[in-house]
Amino acid sequence: MAVEISLELEDVNMNQHQFEAIINAIDEPAILINRDYQIVAANAAHTERYDPKPKGRTCYEVSHGYTVPCDQAGETCPLRECLESKQRERVLHIHNTAQGKEHVDVELTPVPEEDTDEVAFFVEVMRTAVPAAKHGQALLGYSSSFTRMLELLKRAAPSNINVLLQGESGTGKELAAQYLHNESTRSDKPFVIVECSGLSESLFESELFGHEKGAFTGAINHKIGLVETANKGTLFLDEVGDIPLSMQVKLLRLIETGTFRSVGSVSEKKADFRLICASHKNLESMVAEGTFRQDLYFRISPYPVYLPSLAERRDDIALLANSMVKDLDNTNTKHLGDKALQWLERQEYPGNIRQLRNVIERALLLCDGEEIKERHVRIDHSANAGSQPKNMHAEHHDKALKTIAEVERDYLLSAIKRHPNDNKSLAKILGLSERTLYRKLNQLEQNN
Repeated sequence: MAVEISLELEDVNMNQHQFEAIINAIDEPAILINRDYQIVAANAAHTERYDPKPKGRTCYEVSHGYTVPCDQAGETCPLRECLESKQRERVLHIHNTAQGKEHVDVELTPVPEEDTDEVAFFVEVMRTAVPAAKHGQALLGYSSSFTRMLELLKRAAPSNINVLLQGESGTGKELAAQYLHNESTRSDKPFVIVECSGLSESLFESELFGHEKGAFTGAINHKIGLVETANKGTLFLDEVGDIPLSMQVKLLRLIETGTFRSVGSVSEKKADFRLICASHKNLESMVAEGTFRQDLYFRISPYPVYLPSLAERRDDIALLANSMVKDLDNTNTKHLGDKALQWLERQEYPGNIRQLRNVIERALLLCDGEEIKERHVRIDHSANAGSQPKNMHAEHHDKALKTIAEVERDYLLSAIKRHPNDNKSLAKILGLSERTLYRKLNQLEQNN
């Protein structure tokens, strides 16, 4: 037995230079691992990013700080998967780096022994899953539910498959769509957003397909539609469940044939785009109710991705909150205190990330010092209610209530006064796209 072990070690030593040459030819961080999880060789990219002296240590210790293999620590182990399948395996992991934690797309390739089918070594290549970005501009989180979602996005991004993003409002569906575009082969082409919510039938058709001059009353010029604008790039239909039923058949034809006609035109045009859709509604239930076409649903949902709510990823609240402070604090001096973070982590967020961002922005305005305290993030609705007469709501219930449209109008008017002539910043603060804000401001101006 001792002789066999020494021969194995001798074989490794004999091929050491060959192994290192293979590993060093790879641009991304890469290591060679034996069946016992030990790192035999590592290239310069790996030693620079992860560990200066990884040889002889285990991959799970270097990457995660674990004392046991990944599958014994509650994660998927690509080495174990490789041993069973004897094929290349991929998994998304969270690795430790000199800069902190990061999501890594791990690809493990088995290297069989000479003249046998037995796996002797594994080449592991690591690619950063989320590119570096400014605070608040990238997908952020390390919880298990977020990591599962990110792995699905990472796998879909390079392809042209239609993706349906599902989840509650405020979970970051537009950010996920932007990620899919940025990581695709179309990243240097347009990323075009269509806000489907609130569009009438005629306006939806004109927005999507464009119109010819004189096509209808008010069409004084030729207009290029968003489908044509997205040529070679990505078309993102946000809140696709709000598309009028009568328009769904035209969207279906666009997807099936790859052609469309501008309103008022008889000529067909070809469409070349990658389609991503999003909805907070249960589209399957809408299909059953007859309010969403079944054939269209199947066309847009070959690759569904669920975005977890903030309640499903509470471990990420502190990370997100701290990132938002850095993004929103113009003084670059403020930070969240421990008690403020603890309070934030205990709360419910029906508005999800968008609601958390609103809380942080409010806290920054209330905080005069450097430390944001619990009283700055806490919203005590009972204090305002207590200042009113006890019978006020009972006596004037009907008169006190406003319609949703009136509340939105008053809120927009107040927001405009605080941020005049800066729609870009205002849209960011309100959690809206500039296009949606522009449409709402136009409606506000027409109604006034």
